[in-house]
Amino acid sequence: MATEPRGDDTLATEEIPSRTACFAGELHHVTGARLAAEEFLDELARASLPATPEHWDDILLVVTELAANAVQYAPGPFVLRMRRTFDGVHITLSDTSTTPPAPRPFHPSHSSGGIGWHLVHTLCDQVSVVVHDHGKDVHAFLPW
Repeated sequence: MATEPRGDDTLATEEIPSRTACFAGELHHVTGARLAAEEFLDELARASLPATPEHWDDILLVVTELAANAVQYAPGPFVLRMRRTFDGVHITLSDTSTTPPAPRPFHPSHSSGGIGWHLVHTLCDQVSVVVHDHGKDVHAFLPW
């Protein structure tokens, strides 16, 4: 026998924590994105702590890398969206470049970068890139 769900028995009335922050795309906005992520994680932690402390650090590192890539490779503004999912955190960084990120060779003896995209893929459960007319959205899913 089917019953109709009542408001107090469902999760539909609970607000899913999320945060959106917009940045002009200047170098110091990488720090701003990291600070926005830290505020979001503070809010999440009040409701439920991460399964391990490393999850917190991994999320901050991924946000920092995605924001740094947006500043370096995409002219103009970027938008950072973070939201709680059933088992983790979904990060979306939208920028103005229609070129998808690609791994570059990493040479430890040079300081020319090349490790950020590798780190993002290593730390995330899933990463996808959606290119559209005005840029792209990089989606990253991490455990919490």
